[in-house]
Amino acid sequence: MYQLGVDEAGRGPAVGPLVVCALGMPSTDIEILSRIGAKDSKSLTKNKRFLLAEEIYLQAEKRKWKIGLITCSAYRIDKEREITNLNKLEVELFKEAIVATKTEKYNGEIYLDACDTSEQRFGNRVSSSLGSSWNQWSIISKHKMDFENILVGAASILAKVHRDKEIEKIGKLLDLDIGSGYPSDPKTRVAIKNLIKGEYPNKYLRWSWTTIENAWVKENQKPIPKRSIVEGNSKQSSINDW
Repeated sequence: MYQLGVDEAGRGPAVGPLVVCALGMPSTDIEILSRIGAKDSKSLTKNKRFLLAEEIYLQAEKRKWKIGLITCSAYRIDKEREITNLNKLEVELFKEAIVATKTEKYNGEIYLDACDTSEQRFGNRVSSSLGSSWNQWSIISKHKMDFENILVGAASILAKVHRDKEIEKIGKLLDLDIGSGYPSDPKTRVAIKNLIKGEYPNKYLRWSWTTIENAWVKENQKPIPKRSIVEGNSKQSSINDW
């Protein structure tokens, strides 16, 4: 039997992308994750997560495990939130990550770390989004699945490490220490103050976040623009710029 574990990293930050990872393997390979020490990413140090991610990728290449990794930019988050909510966006991202593993020909179980107050609703929505080609798969959706299921824990490691790398890239591009990207991080709060100076907020900020909106209004004394409006601005050379 084949199993997939799916988790995300970066739902709450005000800066940078949201990352979803689906990790798939035969059930007989699950014990390898235990052997290398995989567990929920939140219980690991940054360095330990990085080392485990390297080992998971090494084993994945050797054993032909399947990995689907989706990076959802701040731009996409903001655009989607203009027409829907974060829970429904995550349903789509989980679906995209699962589909990216190209394992629909198998049958087995998909374990989800539920991103909704209702575990069942989240699982049902992901199942519906996947469509009939995935009907032979059972979907198990629970809160804190990354603690309960080692496969989901391993997926959380890959998602978290990938997001950390993206945050590091953004920091280097901006020549700015942006910290973790979470509003509670003092470094992030300082960075946000620098990134809201200009005609528009910086493209790596999540404009739809209350933290960013409040900072923008305080600094600029005007409402924060919407991504869809900026997209249509003739001064903008490319949608990808934002």
